[in-house]
Order: sequence, then structure tokens, then C-alpha cells
Amino acid sequence: MKANILIVDDDAHIREVIAFALEKADMQVLHAADGREALELLQQNPQIDLIVLDINMPEMDGLELCRELRKTSQTPILFLSSRDDEIDRILGLELGGDDYVTKPFSPRELVARINAILKRLQPRTTPTSNHIIQHGKLKIDDEQHAIWWDKTAISLTATEFAIIKQMARYPSKVYSRDAIMSSAYEYNIHVSDRTIDSHIRHIRAKFSDAGCAIIIETLHGVGYKLSPCQ
Repeated sequence: MKANILIVDDDAHIREVIAFALEKADMQVLHAADGREALELLQQNPQIDLIVLDINMPEMDGLELCRELRKTSQTPILFLSSRDDEIDRILGLELGGDDYVTKPFSPRELVARINAILKRLQPRTTPTSNHIIQHGKLKIDDEQHAIWWDKTAISLTATEFAIIKQMARYPSKVYSRDAIMSSAYEYNIHVSDRTIDSHIRHIRAKFSDAGCAIIIETLHGVGYKLSPCQ
């Protein structure tokens, strides 16, 4: 089935450019000029698979919209911004964004990043594989895209889910930032170390709220590894 993408940007030309690229990639597109219009569209179209969200908009900006959506939804969000500002980048990811692209951008790269996020939402199973991953009190159902800590369900973004699932598959392995990047971002997409650190920090905070003291350990100068999860 075709992916349904919502483009939220106050610049009509940018919406048209993105829509053309996504439709060429066989995706269905909806448009919104600001955050409030986007909220109305999302209420009318709950089947939206991903949101391309500009940060700087009138009425309700992208960060405010993301904050509002994350109260009830984990629909993937890819942020757009006209400023390559590290504070905006990290704040967007901390609020629950899955990726970040700075204007001006390549439509081809944008499509690749969207495909990478959508692919992370799909279960990676084979006829002989088990879709349940269990590690101590951590349980992951790959088919349902669901995760629990000691019977408490935890809501993760697609990127966060991909990171913790990869670590749970090989719980004794130590992951460098590059290794995490490779498992969570496909299509040879590069993101900064700060972006990876932000995702890790967000994962830790969500598990901490569920009663897990530390889900991912830091090995200084080496990388990250999954905790014993006991």
C-alpha cells in the first residue's frame, strides 16, 4: 500500500516541491500550511504514516505541534528548518522527532530519509525467525512494533525503536555511534553524533519513567551497550 505523508509548511512552493518528489516515489500526499491546519487534517485522516514538519510557521510552529502530537501519537516526524541551528535540531529530536533536514535540501535525500523511517516501522522477520525479543525485563514484539519494560508498554519513535531493537538482538555487543547510525539510518544517510546522543538520551528517559534505572550504558571512549535489564 502507498504511504500517506502529511507535509506541513507555510511555504506553498516548498510543499509543491516535496509533494512532487513524494508522489514520484509512489506516495500519497496531504498538505497543511500551519500547525493548526495540520491538527485538523490529522483528526480527519488518522491513517497518516509520516509527517514532514517545518519548524518555523505562523499560528502553531513545528515544535509546538510535535509536542502536542506526542501526547497521544507516535506518528513519525521528519523536521524541516531554514536554520542549521544545533539547539533547534536537538530540541526537535528531544520532543520526539525521528529525523531532521535543513533547507535548502535535496528532494532525493528527503525521499531517502522518509523511506528509511518508514522501513524502520516494518517488522524484519523471516519464516524461521522469532518476532519476540526478550532480554531480562525488556520485551520487544517486532511484528506489532511494541516494546515493554516489566509489563509496562513504552512508546518509542521509529528511530528509537530501531536503536533499542538492534541492541536487544545482540545485548552483549558494544555499539559505536557509527554502528548505531548504520542500524537506525539506512540509505547511507549521515547524521551527527549529537543526533545519536539525543536519541539515546530520549530512550533512557522513557525507560526511566517506566521504572528502568538505566536501559543503555555508556562506555566512555567506546560507545553504548544494552544494560543487563534485570
